[in-house]
Amino acid sequence: MKRNLILLFIIGVLNACTSQNAPEGAVELVIKTTEGNINVAVFPDKAPKSTAAFLAIVDKGLYKRSSFYRVLNDANQPSNAPKAELLQGGLWSRTKKRPDVPRVEHETTQQTGLQHLAGTLSLAREEPGSASSEFFICVADQPGLDYGGENNPDGQGYAAFGKVISGMDVVRKIYNKPENDQYFDPPIMIIDIVKR
Repeated sequence: MKRNLILLFIIGVLNACTSQNAPEGAVELVIKTTEGNINVAVFPDKAPKSTAAFLAIVDKGLYKRSSFYRVLNDANQPSNAPKAELLQGGLWSRTKKRPDVPRVEHETTQQTGLQHLAGTLSLAREEPGSASSEFFICVADQPGLDYGGENNPDGQGYAAFGKVISGMDVVRKIYNKPENDQYFDPPIMIIDIVKR
């Protein structure tokens, strides 16, 4: 009996260490992948435009059978460039035409107060205001992706809008999958993204 109680206590402590509660006002979702589930929270109160755009795509079911297709790690980036550790997913595909979705007005981390920490969800973009359906998850803290950071030449950073609340083990598992020139080979399927 005592051994069972100790075991239950240890399991509870481990679960508390690997899972966080979603802040009040956040919307919780599950990113279902072939490698396991990633539970995330997005913040309509802090990043309303980015969150609304992401949730609109979720509500239309467009992320069904999409993928995590790109990875940035220390080994696959130029040695003289600012580094990032992340995996990117969304509707982009080498073989299918991406559905047209609206562009999102850029919300900087200076505006939202969010930072690119390990587990942060953020919108991928080229120039400010070009983000749409593509998103990434930070595998480690990435201050260079924040407003004023060195990873983007325009200094505007990327639009953080959520965070992983459990499933970083799945994120790391995907991050370590085989890749070729920054692209997973093969891509990792996102079965669907659904609200909890």
